[in-house]
Amino acid sequence: MDTQALTEATVQLQTNMDIVWTCVAAFLVFFMQAGFAMVEAGFTRAKNAVNIIMKNLMDFSIGSLAFFFLGFGLMFGVTNGVFGTTGFAIGGIDWAGADWNFTFLIFQTVFAATAATIVSGAMAERTKFVGYLLYSVVICAFIYPVFGSWAWGSLGEGGGWLENLGFIDFAGSTVVHSIGGWLALAGALVLGPRIGKYGADGKPKAIPGHNLILAALGVFILWFGWFGFNPGSTTVAGGEIGRIAITTNLAAATGAVIAMFTSWIFSKKPDASMALNGALAGLVAITAGCFSVSGIGSIIIGGIAGALVVLSVRFIDSVLKIDDPVGAVSVHGVCGAWGTFAVGLFAIDGGLFYGGGLHQLGVQLLGVVTAFGWAFGLGLILFLAIKYTVGLRVSREEELRGLDVSEHGMEAYSGFQIFTTH
Repeated sequence: MDTQALTEATVQLQTNMDIVWTCVAAFLVFFMQAGFAMVEAGFTRAKNAVNIIMKNLMDFSIGSLAFFFLGFGLMFGVTNGVFGTTGFAIGGIDWAGADWNFTFLIFQTVFAATAATIVSGAMAERTKFVGYLLYSVVICAFIYPVFGSWAWGSLGEGGGWLENLGFIDFAGSTVVHSIGGWLALAGALVLGPRIGKYGADGKPKAIPGHNLILAALGVFILWFGWFGFNPGSTTVAGGEIGRIAITTNLAAATGAVIAMFTSWIFSKKPDASMALNGALAGLVAITAGCFSVSGIGSIIIGGIAGALVVLSVRFIDSVLKIDDPVGAVSVHGVCGAWGTFAVGLFAIDGGLFYGGGLHQLGVQLLGVVTAFGWAFGLGLILFLAIKYTVGLRVSREEELRGLDVSEHGMEAYSGFQIFTTH
């Protein structure tokens, strides 16, 4: 074999390896849908479990179609517009010779679906199913892709203004998680709290989830899937995968430990639900900087996220009086913002603590603030529009009976259902 043929064979082999690795990572991220479904179902009441499973099924299904027809072209097209050259169904593509394009599409599709499904948890137990379907379409077709184009557009045929400034969000602490978290905040605010959440004195009352074992299973599934989420964002079958897996794991482990001790201080007991959310908080926080920080940096980032999630849950619940049944705003919005900001502190190349000055920190802060303004602002408009058209919240009677029966005409635990009036 001559040198040119050998080089071409080597390039093709690397391309095929990249495709295989990126597809495997995409499949791991897809499995995170099961994790989100289990976490949300476990942290909420049994009378709403079917509704939660349906929402997690449909936001991925509808989101996949919306992202295919519109979102992907808007996010990665040559002009970051509807008719971008990578717009697939709208922009057109060579279906016979686009192996990498399709690989990239499935990888980005599962990310878009993750942003949509985050919102479900904060709005659980009182949202109309038809309203949920509508906002899943808008999030995957427009809100997520537009911000994504600003931060990641150059991964396709475009280029975004944030990434041109040097904004770093390797796997989506802000692009995916904070966007989902701030949308969740807007949704929970417009919806209002569940019946019985706040007493006459305004103090919050605990509404325990029906199955903490299920929630724990969901967290372990999400932790497992994150090894596709972060290392998979290389989209290259190369040596960096193991290092990114280590920073990811260290942050998650530290987040769980610190959240456990922080909750222990406040409640005098090691709270399992807080420890589980602490692991997720560490994972969300390290997602932006998993490629850029050291092992020690990831431990610090994850540890701060573990404490932050406990404090944030308490603040949102008791001070803001916003009812978020699973802590989605704290885990994804707040800790996603922290992790993105932390890149400006801990990035080995350009971070403040490594002699990089304030430039990277300022760019990271700009990205965080822009994400909040974009997602929360449009989220309020979207949810208010749904509220005053098809309706966003179920009736009092439907909420008390449970959404499984009122919305879907079935029970998750047939013959074992216990209805409550709070």
